[in-house]
Amino acid sequence: MTKQLKSFIDVAKDSDFPIQNLPYGIFSQTQDGERRVGVALGEWVVDLSVLEAHGFLKIQAGEQFFNQPTLNKFIATGKSHWSNIRAELQTLLSADHATLRDHQTLRDQVFFKQTDVYMHLPVQVTGYTDFYSSKEHATNVGCMFRDPKNALLANWSELPVGYNGRASSVVVSGTDIVRPSGQIKLPTEERPIFSACRKLDFELETGFIIGQSNPLGIPISIENAWDHIFGMVLFNDWSARDLQQWEYVPLGPFNAKTFASSISPWIVTLEALEPFKTHSPKQEPQPLNYLREDHSSNSYDIHLSVELKAQHAEVADVISQTNFKYMYWSMAQQLTHHTIAGCNVQVGDLMGSGTISGPTPHSYGSLLEITWNATQPLTLSNGEQRSFLQDGDTLIMKGYCQKENLRIGFGEVSGKVLPALSFNFAS
Repeated sequence: MTKQLKSFIDVAKDSDFPIQNLPYGIFSQTQDGERRVGVALGEWVVDLSVLEAHGFLKIQAGEQFFNQPTLNKFIATGKSHWSNIRAELQTLLSADHATLRDHQTLRDQVFFKQTDVYMHLPVQVTGYTDFYSSKEHATNVGCMFRDPKNALLANWSELPVGYNGRASSVVVSGTDIVRPSGQIKLPTEERPIFSACRKLDFELETGFIIGQSNPLGIPISIENAWDHIFGMVLFNDWSARDLQQWEYVPLGPFNAKTFASSISPWIVTLEALEPFKTHSPKQEPQPLNYLREDHSSNSYDIHLSVELKAQHAEVADVISQTNFKYMYWSMAQQLTHHTIAGCNVQVGDLMGSGTISGPTPHSYGSLLEITWNATQPLTLSNGEQRSFLQDGDTLIMKGYCQKENLRIGFGEVSGKVLPALSFNFAS
């Protein structure tokens, strides 16, 4: 569909959700109410279960795909159905199509204000993997904790480094985050102590949702990888830096990352992002054959920002602005490498990009980098300083694409930090 397409619903020019977007999510009218599939249009949620019940959005006779508590069943129908349903929705919602536009009774059943509904985790996340694919981020971390002259390990430029995370603690935007506790090794102590995390951080990421599985033992080729991706979300992979520093050798993060990962409620399809394709950074050395792809259009120009709102502050401060296009390894390369040994991914699996950092301090994607591991504290507009997150802080990430008059956005992913739980280990 062309960007001149217009909806009969008024949509603000700066809205993330024009008719050219129509991202998918799961909503309910009450906190514990029946969950079903909707798409975002301006300030509204369009209830696809009602449209399906009235004979629209047909996929398979006798089956319901939108009166569902997750998107998994719809996603599993495949790429051709994703495209067909999107096209039918754009027709139904267009200004020059009368079926829904002139049917007020049906419209009253279909449209809900976003402010009046509850959003839920959009997919059942069966597996979660987090990558480490920003060269700027990896270099910064390597400079801080290793020799700056050898910031990147030898394998980093040869493959998309990643680890398998914890799917059960993936939560939707707006979920409060309890400060984790665990073992911390202080430099002045011989043995670790048990403590609440003292270096709680965010990680600015995006994630992609697997839309097509592969059989165990059969890798997904780089040529077919994009067909296995349904869409993208904003992603905050909360990180306990002090827990991580003690536990990550020799096998990597564990409790430092298992406590929570937040995603935005709306999944933006790759079809909606098509106008914003761009090239990824030049890769040197050239990857092995199974990871080689056309770099002229294997990334997306997505503007990303992070805001921090202190508990008693009146406004949030923008503390980072960066872009997805800086990512060294593409989503297709990540997925292909993930399956090259025979791993079978499943519909609904979540793949995190890894922290997205740009070339300048204001474009760094974590407080670890912004404050250079607390050596350069950040001063907020209300005068407070931050090295890492404090209790009561709310972290908000936003993302959008902009090209001439077309804006495709992700909304936001947010979370408020709550104090750590109290533990009594007395026998």
